[in-house]
Amino acid sequence: MGRIFPKSFDKTVRGALALVAALAAGAVGLLAYFAYPTQFKTGYQPVQPVAYSHKLHAGNLGLDCRYCHTTVDRANFAAVPPTETCMNCHLRVKTQSPLLTAVRESYATGKSVPWVKVHHLPDFVYFSHQAHVGAGVSCVSCHGRVDQMVEVRQVKPLTMAWCLDCHRNPAPHVRPAEFVTKLDWQPDRDPAAIGREIIAAKHIAPPVNCSGCHR
Repeated sequence: MGRIFPKSFDKTVRGALALVAALAAGAVGLLAYFAYPTQFKTGYQPVQPVAYSHKLHAGNLGLDCRYCHTTVDRANFAAVPPTETCMNCHLRVKTQSPLLTAVRESYATGKSVPWVKVHHLPDFVYFSHQAHVGAGVSCVSCHGRVDQMVEVRQVKPLTMAWCLDCHRNPAPHVRPAEFVTKLDWQPDRDPAAIGREIIAAKHIAPPVNCSGCHR
């Protein structure tokens, strides 16, 4: 019985299948890239409903991070301040500023200001602010110099590899507890050496196994 297809047909089919596989892989890669949420990317800087300046409040005025984010050292999450916190000052300061209209309306109605979350982690990631702040990891290690930002943006990648780099070598990011929220802190000696001393004293052992962050 004669051949139905020429000898070259097998190579042609194999080549076609390889091309289809390559195109499919490329399409999946492009889809993953363009579908990746913007709010997970370094540089993400959403527009907030109120033009609140961290540079003014945390930088120029020197407000401690914990004045607004009251749970950062005692809970897994860093609380968004209620409007009452803003009005502690603004009942007396800038009381008629048009920039604070949304804040005054929130205070009058009891409806929260719809602040836009800047730093996101996937739902399958467990992260505790309390554990990190308690260990001596400063806000600046994850959030950058917020005290110099008029509008807060994400400056760190917050990826698993980035977190693991710190867990494997935490010393450069660990500082004395009293300086955790002092974002402009300048140590008088090698910060890694200070970190190693604190790690030894507190018996800090950041997990590098999967169950440490995926529970």
